[in-house]
Amino acid sequence: MSNSGQCIAVVSGKGGTGKTSLVSCAGSALALAGRRVLCLDCDVGLRNLDLALGLTDQAMMDFSDVAQGRCSLESAAVEHPKVPGLFLLTAPVRSRRSVTPEEMKALLADVRRQFDYCLLDAPAGLGSGFQLAAGGADRCVVVTTADASSLRDAQHTVMELSRFPAGELHLVVNRVRRKMLRQLHATIDDAIDRAGLPLLGVVPEDDALPLCLNQGAPLLLHSSQGAALAYRNIAKRIQGEKVPLARIKRIK
Repeated sequence: MSNSGQCIAVVSGKGGTGKTSLVSCAGSALALAGRRVLCLDCDVGLRNLDLALGLTDQAMMDFSDVAQGRCSLESAAVEHPKVPGLFLLTAPVRSRRSVTPEEMKALLADVRRQFDYCLLDAPAGLGSGFQLAAGGADRCVVVTTADASSLRDAQHTVMELSRFPAGELHLVVNRVRRKMLRQLHATIDDAIDRAGLPLLGVVPEDDALPLCLNQGAPLLLHSSQGAALAYRNIAKRIQGEKVPLARIKRIK
């Protein structure tokens, strides 16, 4: 591991693909593997990452407070009580003054000095929040589901990420249902061919995930199969390990 951490933007062209679940669960997996991880919610006004991590009302200061010099990163980042090494930096409830790209880049430079990984949960779509998250990141993960409209939106999203070199832009196909498995291989191959993205992971639909999210309980502390296994493998691939894709057909 180098002395400088990595900032990874997690983005999607539309809502409902599971970006926040990916950030919270992959972030948990990285922390459980001994990494120091910051999950940064970039969705101003519509933040949900605190709910997914079970840290509702724990974060008093947000990323704009740090970026605009009202407090330090150390005082704003909240550590998870059950997952040591996992921290949250939340988004503002409302925007006082928009954080500029230069301010975000300076914030992320500070983050790299203090954390091994930062996962940025970008708002859905291709607006200013998306640009802010992706503009300062080292790598980017595009999250899609397997349906045609989501895959098309993913391809449009990739077009907005042309600054990322080969190897720094990846695809995660989320919420895959068992009945779609026969079509999935061709669908993913087609999406990869058109988008030109390497596949970072395939995450199955898993009833345990919404249950844990609603209870504010980290999925990886309660399950080792299904989506939890997929997220652990994604975390390993983020760290450079070569891990085969999980055999979703065997998931009960």
